[in-house]
Amino acid sequence: MVGLGTGWILMLMLVLSIISLAIMLERAWFYWSLRDDIEVLMRDLGRFLRGGDLEGARRRLEESRSAEAAVVVAGLVEADRGFGAAEEAMMGASALQRIKLEKRLAYLGTLGNNAPFIGLLGTVIGIVAAFDELSKVKMAASAASSQLAPEAVMARISEALVATAIGILIAIPAVAAFNAFQRVVRGTVANTDALGHVLLAHLKADSVATGVGAGGSPPSPGSGETRTKGAPEDSERN
Repeated sequence: MVGLGTGWILMLMLVLSIISLAIMLERAWFYWSLRDDIEVLMRDLGRFLRGGDLEGARRRLEESRSAEAAVVVAGLVEADRGFGAAEEAMMGASALQRIKLEKRLAYLGTLGNNAPFIGLLGTVIGIVAAFDELSKVKMAASAASSQLAPEAVMARISEALVATAIGILIAIPAVAAFNAFQRVVRGTVANTDALGHVLLAHLKADSVATGVGAGGSPPSPGSGETRTKGAPEDSERN
């Protein structure tokens, strides 16, 4: 490993930096494609729900490409089954959207944490190689070799320090992008919760108005039918 020098470390970090840059660009484009005015979307959703137009609310949300709208659409699909079904559907859709939002972010976090250590490994290898070069020169008998000793050692040390610098340069943008993207994910999740509660509040109000949410028990099925069937039996006994 020492004989190879720090060249392979530098190549490794170059490949990692290219992958990191590609992920940054892809994630930035993905989040940009999902952008929408959530405040306007929330007002439109509330207006449709207050008017009792669930289909109109669904069409309005399907026009949006945002993750928030996709979650609430899942709740609207199950809205006819009641408050609990809509809530469970939105929880499942929210989990799927979060997976999509956090895709590939683990790579950026891992690279940001470990790139300096990879560079430090290159530095250690370079310094060991420098001392190895120095020992070889000291063993030589010619004066010309002694004159070349400082130059060879300094070249190895400078190459080693470059590895550390490159590792830090790779880590800084990776960590910055990871933190920025995590902030986008947290904001999207918060907006999803806010938009979903608009639908849940409407469904809960409807269930209370119809007596289901207030604890009212519907008449037992078949009670009227039992009385109807019992009438002929009484007449036969008479």
